[in-house]
Amino acid sequence: MTPEWKTRLDGLRIRDLGDVFPTPKPVIGMVHCLPMPGAPGYTGAGIDDVVRAAVADAQALAEGGVDGVIVENMWDIPFRSGPHIAPESIAAHAVVARAVRDAVDLPLGINVVHNGGTALLGIAIAAGADFVRVCMFTGAGVWDAGQWDEGSSAELMRRRADLRAEHIKLFCDVDKKHSVRFPGIDLETHVAWTRFFGADALIVSGRMTGDAPDLEKVREAKALAGDRPLLIGSGADAANVGAFLEIADGIIVGTSVKHGGECANPVDAARVRELVRAADSVR
Repeated sequence: MTPEWKTRLDGLRIRDLGDVFPTPKPVIGMVHCLPMPGAPGYTGAGIDDVVRAAVADAQALAEGGVDGVIVENMWDIPFRSGPHIAPESIAAHAVVARAVRDAVDLPLGINVVHNGGTALLGIAIAAGADFVRVCMFTGAGVWDAGQWDEGSSAELMRRRADLRAEHIKLFCDVDKKHSVRFPGIDLETHVAWTRFFGADALIVSGRMTGDAPDLEKVREAKALAGDRPLLIGSGADAANVGAFLEIADGIIVGTSVKHGGECANPVDAARVRELVRAADSVR
């Protein structure tokens, strides 16, 4: 007989991605925020320009037919990580994400790179988001900017309960781009740890933003994921999305749906439509 506390925790998890999104095998579009206050690329012009650009990208993604969006601080480079993410970054991110929430009627996610942890919850609560992408839920490793970091699950799960935010679901990376895991943390181990601590869904990605993961890694991760949905976290485009969605349960897309396929450019609704049509062929 399963103890009551375990039944409650297991009941918090989604059964499949249809619990969050309106269609099987969702296409989730990235809203890459312009540099925000505190980032080297920030112009000092105020938050309004950041909001306008994010809303325009979200509307283009919605026009193209995506099933959800994630608002991310993509251009706050070089990225801080974990507890080093500054309060001005968190506050600005929440303002932008709330504007996106009001602009498009789609499931909303939040990602803070790198590894926003509990900052994700504050932004998600303020914005009215449905889920968060957690870059390093378990394990440990080093990020591209050189910071050593560790899994955020212990603090994140406690804060989620304390803040009465257990409706916000946790989409957690395994083998995350822009990072190298501590030696010995192979994919099987990382997936097992991430499942054990209560992730709603798992994400696999390539080496860097815009890089696609190897299909064999996707197959391995899907086999290891068990009852948890698996998403592709980078590198999807109109040419490969069909192959990915024959294995995985959804994709997160950013770079390939920008004008010219360049990550720093605005979203191109025509490219979004092309990718969604390709996805529809297998879902």
